[in-house]
Amino acid sequence: MNASIHTGWNWVAKHGATGPGTSQAARFGAFGDGSCLAFPPGAIFGERWVAIGRDTLVGPYVSISAGMVPDQHMVTYPVVRIGDRCMIGRGSHIVGHFNIEIGDDVHTGPYVYITDQNHGYEDPDQVVHRQWPSDVPVRIGDGSWLGTGVVILPGTELGRNVVVGAGAVVRGTFPDHCVIAGVPARIIRRYLPTSGWMSGAAGSAAGSSNPGVAGVDRDGLPTGSIEGPTPSTSSAPSTVTAPSTPPVPSPPTAPSARRTTSTPAAPSSPVPASPSVPSGLSNGAADANAPGRPSP
Repeated sequence: MNASIHTGWNWVAKHGATGPGTSQAARFGAFGDGSCLAFPPGAIFGERWVAIGRDTLVGPYVSISAGMVPDQHMVTYPVVRIGDRCMIGRGSHIVGHFNIEIGDDVHTGPYVYITDQNHGYEDPDQVVHRQWPSDVPVRIGDGSWLGTGVVILPGTELGRNVVVGAGAVVRGTFPDHCVIAGVPARIIRRYLPTSGWMSGAAGSAAGSSNPGVAGVDRDGLPTGSIEGPTPSTSSAPSTVTAPSTPPVPSPPTAPSARRTTSTPAAPSSPVPASPSVPSGLSNGAADANAPGRPSP
């Protein structure tokens, strides 16, 4: 019985998939050769405003919509464009109202959410869902990879070959060949033709909403602030350790020398000879006259 259920499900999944030449594919504005929407799909409507390129695989339970409701007339075409050779992970949502463009060779993990519309909240006296939403186009560059659970908000522009870490919430403009992650997403690595891959890159060129990491400017170029402080910080201890032999030890050294010289000098001359030497004679004369002197 169990095997029969799995066999039946596989048959349904195979024949329920949407591919070129099927009646479901004909509902789309464009549906490229070799592309497939896996079965079962998620919520799909506004298909005639959606264009799917060639050799693209859309996983099961993926929702793709254009407009607020089915059969809504849209003012732009396509509202949602998915390029060639893309893979959209299972359970993802692509919710278009104005314009979402996903480039060629873009891969996403499961449960990615992409939208070009967001609710306004400027009026504090009005509930949020009754305020007029804003629509801002979304662009995802060729060759990019979006990890599991990524959220792409309105106005996002990703360059080519951008890697987005799992769970990131992305808004803003990001350059080619960078790795972004976090909430909100920020650049953590970037490739520069002159210096290769750099860690800790700054915000994007549009950048103000994506502050960078210290030591790199908003284009991801080194500012020198890392190399500047580092040597000065390392040389500061050496400057401090040099004066760590202050003049304080030098006075103890002088007295110890005097003690050393005076101590041996005292026994070298006999105690009685000192009082018997007349004040006008030299040491040599005192030694010469000492034996001929009668003892007191």
